Amino acid sequence: MPPNQNPEQLARDRIDRQLAQAGWVVQDNRAIDFHAGPGIAVREYRTDVGPADYVLFVHGQAAGVIEAKAEEQGHKLTAAEDQAAGYAAAKLKWVNNHTPLPLVCEATGIITRLTDNRDPKPRAREIFNFPTPATVAEQLAQPDTLRARLQTLPPLNPAGLRACQISAITNLEASFQADHPRALVQMATGSGKTFTAITAVYRLLKHAGARRVLFLVDTKNLGEQAEQEFMSYLPNDDNRKFTELYTVQRLKSSYVAPDSQVCISTIQRLYSLLKDEPLDEAAEEANPAEQTVKPKQPLPVVYNPRIPPEFFDFVVIDECHRSIYNLWRQVIEYFDAYLIGLTATPDSRTYGFFHKNVVSEYDHEKAVADGVNVGNEVFVIETERGIKGGTIRAARQVEKRERLTRRRRWEIQDEELAYTAKQLDRAIVNPDQIATVIRAFKDKLPEIFPGRREVPKTLIFAKTDSHADDIIHTVRREFGEGNQFCKKITYQADEDPKSVLAQFRNDFYPRVAVTVDMIATGTDVKPLECLLFMRDVKSRNYFEQMKGRGTRTLDADGLKKVTPSAPGGKTHYVIVDAVGVTKSLKTASQPLITKPSVSLKDLAMGVMMGARDEDTVSSLAGRLARLDRQLGDHERRRISDQAGGVSLANMVGQLIRAIDPDTVEQTACQLADLPPTGEPGEEARNQARAQLVGQAAKVFTGPLIELLDSIRRDKEQIIDHDNLDNLEKAEWAGDTAANAQALVQDFAAYLEEHRDEIEALTIYFRHPARRFQVTYEMISQLRERLRQDRPKLAPLRVWQAYAHLDQYQGEGPLSELTALVALVRRVCGLDQTLAPYAATVRKNFQRWIMQHHSGAGQKFNEEQMAWLHMIRDHITSSFHLDRDDLEMAPFNAQGGLGKMHQLFGTRMDEVIEELNRELAA
Repeated sequence: MPPNQNPEQLARDRIDRQLAQAGWVVQDNRAIDFHAGPGIAVREYRTDVGPADYVLFVHGQAAGVIEAKAEEQGHKLTAAEDQAAGYAAAKLKWVNNHTPLPLVCEATGIITRLTDNRDPKPRAREIFNFPTPATVAEQLAQPDTLRARLQTLPPLNPAGLRACQISAITNLEASFQADHPRALVQMATGSGKTFTAITAVYRLLKHAGARRVLFLVDTKNLGEQAEQEFMSYLPNDDNRKFTELYTVQRLKSSYVAPDSQVCISTIQRLYSLLKDEPLDEAAEEANPAEQTVKPKQPLPVVYNPRIPPEFFDFVVIDECHRSIYNLWRQVIEYFDAYLIGLTATPDSRTYGFFHKNVVSEYDHEKAVADGVNVGNEVFVIETERGIKGGTIRAARQVEKRERLTRRRRWEIQDEELAYTAKQLDRAIVNPDQIATVIRAFKDKLPEIFPGRREVPKTLIFAKTDSHADDIIHTVRREFGEGNQFCKKITYQADEDPKSVLAQFRNDFYPRVAVTVDMIATGTDVKPLECLLFMRDVKSRNYFEQMKGRGTRTLDADGLKKVTPSAPGGKTHYVIVDAVGVTKSLKTASQPLITKPSVSLKDLAMGVMMGARDEDTVSSLAGRLARLDRQLGDHERRRISDQAGGVSLANMVGQLIRAIDPDTVEQTACQLADLPPTGEPGEEARNQARAQLVGQAAKVFTGPLIELLDSIRRDKEQIIDHDNLDNLEKAEWAGDTAANAQALVQDFAAYLEEHRDEIEALTIYFRHPARRFQVTYEMISQLRERLRQDRPKLAPLRVWQAYAHLDQYQGEGPLSELTALVALVRRVCGLDQTLAPYAATVRKNFQRWIMQHHSGAGQKFNEEQMAWLHMIRDHITSSFHLDRDDLEMAPFNAQGGLGKMHQLFGTRMDEVIEELNRELAA
């Protein structure tokens, strides 16, 4: 402690600095000058109960008091509230003040707490720094406070909202009214979290007079998507869109428009804004939660007068299960704002951060039950190489391929090399292993999605960008399709990923998309029906988010627009597991720490993103120095050109200098305004190291790190052509027979439950002799009820289950409706084994014709037989023939009703009635 300074004086010195940062002019009570600035903070201001440590004046009007305490008394600030309140209620000397003063603070210079006496239930809350005079003036000009205005929110208009959204918004507003500072909205992927949040934001701006709202994301992609949703949002009480009513800005630079009412930002950019540092856009593309190297200490946040803590009234944190921890927590807690978390997959830490104030618990199971989401089924593909790996023999010619340029060469393998399944598609590429998986997927598609004429929209998760390229070429070859059939959606793709994503979402092509991480989370592709995992995932939350890409519902028209042969709306999606991702051990998303085995790319990204600890910086410098010794002149020039003329050797030198103890000590003394021989203290040393490393880190950009990584990597992959792969398993997950039995039991139970209320079922179960009266419309009605009530009981899926149990190997059903009739016949006992309805009709028709031709009666001639075959085919697909049907295709082309009457005469109606009855037998 400097001489002659006691703890109380040190606290007041810190408070003075904080007030000055916030724009207050700090004055002694003997030298008051109300014209010195809009906000004046007067020390030891006299009141009728004694001197207050500070009294705040805005434009000459008393606005609040500050009770200063020593840092060691931080735990006693609650006890100081009454003392501070006493000064706020006191009569001030020299001015005619209204009592009590609205703002009451207790502060140590480390901790600051604020109470607004105008709130309905005034409560102290911790703030990062004092509000600015401009903010205080603006707030005092209002007739009531934000917390008071929240008490008078009008009832929610439920029009256009789902029940889960109504519940979330209603409970969220009740949480605000109870003055809970944090609230967690847990809603399943696809249930409309963002729409819910925008509705809440709209009401806060319109009815609560909120000044600004921050919508916080952790990747650029999610920010762009949120911006689009704000732009398209149409309130249910106004015919103007959100952006016509309020100003929305997605932050792309250091400029924040003062009139913005909604700011959308990545947490990375917000941190850079608070630090007044530039940000490379590459830092916004990667999810920080997946970042391997992170600062060992939470990122230091300092006061920024351009964005003071009270700048936002509300902060909406999207995907908060990964945005609120450790490195970024201080960024979020900088603001004196209500925090609203959005996530589909909270964990224990998420609940803890939001004080267990969960205003919405709407999980995937509830969403599936409500028809908001669709469920999934798992189909497993296992191959020999994918399980056991392989061995490359010595003295064999092997192909090697550069990862970046894809240049190939051949050389003799000097020693035997055994590889595991985990090394596949990284150090070792086995093209036949990839092909075996894709071939099995193609061959099993008729079983996975019965009745489809095109490949359902499929998203493949790859391990790396290089792996994605290998998959794409394999898919195109195995399916015999062109470039448009399968495309890559990654940040490294040559084609604009946003354009490809839009095509994947809205157009027929591409049918298959391959990604690494870009659309693994938060991206809406409703027509997506299949997820093929060719990479494992260890994070439980990340896996749930990836699965969430398939959960979106879509009606029949929307699905048929891109997948014409889909039988109806989206009923479920299928996970095709080719790497054991559904079985591998999953862990909570724990923050990773620096390890000796961390890659150069992760070390460089960590330093670029704010890691300043000595271990990380020295590790990066050592890796770069080792790399520099391995490079040729051409590669050094490429690096220097990308780094704006800075050589790799200079980068290493700057990093080493940044952590050199002597340099750090010298810089720390300068920062502390001490002579070179002074003792700056550990805090100043850390600040100096952070400053030096920050300067050295400016050279690192996304493109430079990608280039360094591509050069650093063992540039070549070994291509294993010798160890051909074999398919071990391609089947539904779990016990197939048990799964099939459960499905047919559910189907039979549904038919039994509804047989008295659905007309077709009533006939089949109660009056089977009248089954020839069942019409196309009746069967269609049954199908629609199934889709609404039990979408997992899709007829073609139930057909597959019966086929497995009955060991049926024959032809499949002509359509979903004919499958449904055959299944109803099977359940109600008309058929003892599974039989396509077309086969049943053909058999009955043949029996009927033979009966007519076996006796001495009149036989049908050739022209009549042609008409009878047309009627048979019509009943096969439409179940019943009426006279009116004869005026439609295909009968109208052959003369219609008149022609049949000409051929059959007065027996025409009798023939129609007989065929309807006998063919349905």
